[in-house]
Amino acid sequence: MIANVTDGLGGRMEGVRHVLTLRIYYEDTDFSGFVYHASYLRFLERARTEILRAIDFDHRRLWEEKREGFVVRRMTIDYLKPAQMDDVIAVTTQAEDVKAASLVLRQVVTRGGDMLVAATAQCAYLRAGRPARMPERMRREMLRTE
Repeated sequence: MIANVTDGLGGRMEGVRHVLTLRIYYEDTDFSGFVYHASYLRFLERARTEILRAIDFDHRRLWEEKREGFVVRRMTIDYLKPAQMDDVIAVTTQAEDVKAASLVLRQVVTRGGDMLVAATAQCAYLRAGRPARMPERMRREMLRTE
């Protein structure tokens, strides 16, 4: 079953930005009680998946039907402040640059008004393991401006 984009689980679009709200669980933390650095990578990946779902594209469906989708080519991440168990965070994702077969996404993790993590993901679009043009409608949706 493919996820329902109206189920309330996948965040929301706010203009050109997608916002995914998550709660921090014990499993996300390390021995200190703070979020383990690699957990943020999972949060960011979820948000990249959900922005695609919000514009009516589904990773699994793209792979099963066309053997295509995004891979992360490069990622930069700055850890600014820690989150702890039971915190509620928001992962905001917005396209910074969209080309025919790649895009750059800017992602920010916040708690209240505090920025915790800032990241940039450079993603390549592949079909059958080779670079390919992403679907035109996907490109248009990612290129929207406020």
